[in-house]
Amino acid sequence: MTDHTFDLVVLGAGSGGYAAALRASQLGMSVGLIEKDKVGGTCLHVGCIPTKALLHAGEVADAARHSEMFGVNATLEGIDLPKVNSYRDAVVTSKHKGLQGLLKARGITTIEGEGKLTSPTTVQVGSDTVTGKNIILATGSYPRTLPGLEIGGKVITSEQALQLEHVPQSVIVLGGGVIGVEFASVWKSFGSEVTIIEGLSHLVPAEDESVSKQFERAYRKRGINFSLGVKFQSVTQNDNGVVVTLEDGQTFEAEMLLVAVGRGPRTEGMGFEEVGIAMERGWVTTDERLRTNVPGVFAVGDIVPGVQLAHRGFQHGVFVAEEIAGLNPQVISDEYIPKVTYSEPEVASVGLSESAAVERYGQDGIATYDYNLAGNGKSHILETAGSIKVIRQVDGPVLGVHMIGARVGELIAEAQLAVNWDAYPEDVAPLFHAHPTQNEALGEAFMAIADKPLHAL
Repeated sequence: MTDHTFDLVVLGAGSGGYAAALRASQLGMSVGLIEKDKVGGTCLHVGCIPTKALLHAGEVADAARHSEMFGVNATLEGIDLPKVNSYRDAVVTSKHKGLQGLLKARGITTIEGEGKLTSPTTVQVGSDTVTGKNIILATGSYPRTLPGLEIGGKVITSEQALQLEHVPQSVIVLGGGVIGVEFASVWKSFGSEVTIIEGLSHLVPAEDESVSKQFERAYRKRGINFSLGVKFQSVTQNDNGVVVTLEDGQTFEAEMLLVAVGRGPRTEGMGFEEVGIAMERGWVTTDERLRTNVPGVFAVGDIVPGVQLAHRGFQHGVFVAEEIAGLNPQVISDEYIPKVTYSEPEVASVGLSESAAVERYGQDGIATYDYNLAGNGKSHILETAGSIKVIRQVDGPVLGVHMIGARVGELIAEAQLAVNWDAYPEDVAPLFHAHPTQNEALGEAFMAIADKPLHAL
C-alpha cells in the first residue's frame, strides 16, 4: 500500500483529463493522473484519431476510383483492410508515445489502474490511496445502445467496428448523427452497401436544417441509403447477417448492424454518488465553472451534460486547471463550441442555427446569407458542392456559421473567432482571404451579409 499526495488529482487521462494535467503542471501544481487503460482515452485510441485515419483512407480510395475525371489513369484494385488498420494503428501509436513523453517531460505522475473516488480529496487505485487538494473527474464515455438491443455477434458498436479485419459487403447503421454518418462514409468509400436508419427527420439532426438537407442530397448521390423519421424496433441475427425491423414494419437486411446512437457517461461504479457528487441520469452536474456540488471536486468532458466533443474536453481541462490556479478563465457556452463531422462531404458549424436564432431574436431580428461553393475556385478544383451559411443579428454581430463541403472543417477556426468575439460582418469583410482557397468562400459570405457582395449576387 502506497500513499500519494498531489496538489491536483485527475481521474481519467482522456482529452479532458490529460489537458487538465498538462495545464496544471504548467501552472506549478504537482499532478497525479490516474488511468486504467492508456493515456489519450477514447479520442486517441477508439474515437477521433483512428476513425479519421479510416476516413482519409476512404478519401484515397475515392480519389483513385474517380481519377479519370482529373486526367489521371489510376485503378482501385481493392481495400486491404489489415493494411489500412496498420496505417491507422501507426498513427495512433505515434500520438500515444508523443503524449506519454509530454506528460513525463512535464513532471506529471501517471498512475496506472482503475480509480474510485472515496472522499472529496482521495481516490483509491487498488491498494494505493491518492490524495489531492483538488480532484478533477474526467472518466469519459462509452458507446450507448438502446433498451433491449444487445451488442454481440453481428451487432457491433463503433469501438468494435474499428477491430474489423474485413470490409463488410453490407452494413446497416443505426443512428444518423456524427458517428453513424462517419462510419457510413468510410464503408461506402471502401465499397460496402450502406443503409442508415435515423428515427428523427434528418441526418446530422443537430445541424442547421438547410445543411442537413444538403447532406442528405450528397449521401443520396453517393449511393448511401437512409430511412428517416421511423424508429428502430428490433433486430434478429441469422447465418447471413442481421434483419432490422422498424416500428412501421419495414425490414432491412445486411451483413452487420452498427449501433451508433450516441455515447453515455462513464460514471457507474466510480464512487461519485457515495461521496455525494450530484448526478442526473449518470451525468455529473456542475455549475458553469465546472464545479460539482462538493467543494474542491470538478468534472470535465463527456461526463458533463452537453455536446460530447474531444476539443470541449480539452478546453474543459485547461479551464479547470486555470480556475484552480485562480486565473478566472472565461466561460464559453456549449452553443459556441465548433463542431465538425468528418464525412464526405464534411459538415462544420459554430454558434446558433437559423431556427435557434429566430427563436432568440425573432424572424425580423436576424439576417442570413447562404454562399454556394460553386462560386469558389478552389472548391471547383476539388469538385465539391456545398455552401457556407452566415447568420447575423440585424445590425449586429455574427450569430452562427454553418458549412458543408469537402474539407470545410478546416475553415471553422475563422468562423469560431467571428462568433465568439461577437464580430460584425463589417469587421471581417475587409480582411484578406488568400486566393485561391476555400477560405475565400467564408470571406465572400461575410462580405455578402455585410451588403457588399463581390462574387455573389
